[in-house]
Amino acid sequence: MIISIILTQQLMAQSYKQIHADAFVVDSHNDILSKTTDYGYILDRDLKGKTHTDLARLKEGGVDVQIFSVFCDGEEKYPFKLANRQMDSLDAVLNRNPDKIVKVANSSELYSVVKQNKIAAMFGIEGGHMIEDDLDKLTSLYKRGARYMTLTWVNSNSWATSSNDEAFNKELKHKGLTELGKQVVRRMNELGMLVDISHVGEQTFWDVISTTTKPVIASHSDVYALCQHNRNLKDEQIRAIAKNGGVIQVNFYSGFLDNNYFKNKEAFLKKHAEDIDSLIKAGMEKSKIEDYLYIRYRNEVEHMRASFSAVIDNIEYIIKLVGVDYVGLGSDFDGIESAPQGLDDVTRYPQISMALVDRGYNPQEITKILGGNFLRVLKANETK
Repeated sequence: MIISIILTQQLMAQSYKQIHADAFVVDSHNDILSKTTDYGYILDRDLKGKTHTDLARLKEGGVDVQIFSVFCDGEEKYPFKLANRQMDSLDAVLNRNPDKIVKVANSSELYSVVKQNKIAAMFGIEGGHMIEDDLDKLTSLYKRGARYMTLTWVNSNSWATSSNDEAFNKELKHKGLTELGKQVVRRMNELGMLVDISHVGEQTFWDVISTTTKPVIASHSDVYALCQHNRNLKDEQIRAIAKNGGVIQVNFYSGFLDNNYFKNKEAFLKKHAEDIDSLIKAGMEKSKIEDYLYIRYRNEVEHMRASFSAVIDNIEYIIKLVGVDYVGLGSDFDGIESAPQGLDDVTRYPQISMALVDRGYNPQEITKILGGNFLRVLKANETK
């Protein structure tokens, strides 16, 4: 009996590892470029203990395709300039490591690069404010390698409203897409640039669905029915994305996976209020303080992390609601201060494959979840 159990465990280990190795593993949202510009980190150096991501660890985790988020908040004075600066930082890494990672323009190039055992890289613009209301700047970012744009971040812009503002801002003058917003969506469709509805408000979401002629993505979003956060997608939105032929890339952020996370986080920050005041007086930027505290008090925040199973539960919920063709992975690594237990960094992606095997999914289904579904949508958006 014991020997049988051991043999079964060995076969399962071989199975999930082989499935993971054979699949095109795609992560549609990683924020490491913000860390490289904010902290001076260099992606092709060892960043263990500092970040979720570096080049060597991406390879260790079996990541074949990485979409690197280009991000700034709504307070940035020159968002388009910063977007190009972040793109420059990745281009420098690519130039130093042509044998390891290559920027690709389309699915054909992507398949070719991955088959050469290299990582295929693309950009995703996180926040439509980065085009500064200028369709020519949208085109410019596309030409530099941006293959999706998240229409809003937490902040709204002049042509689209965010989930945060639609939920909490009582002074909004309008909700949804303006005429310029619809022009942005149409231009993205023309370019072959994926329209990303993560972060957008519900009215913006429905305006996008009625405007786009191509499948959309949620590059890093979770399920509202499992965690009631305004950033998460409700069942009718999930069904609409599936009907549109799009894909929902599941986010790893504890705050979108566990209803208790923000209550625990508030208590943690209150406990360390004196630390926060001292750091502010010392000149540390507010955006960096949480990262600092989470690293300094690593043992304290461990219990706040969402369970690993919550990630798989989100994947499974979407599958049960609309089918296995409409879900993938959009980690949000290095854009989040808390990842689930067991998903400490980008080396841990194989654990997802193992969990999916444990839950009874077959190799074809797992291959779709790991990246096949995203690649289908990418190809469907490409201009002929």
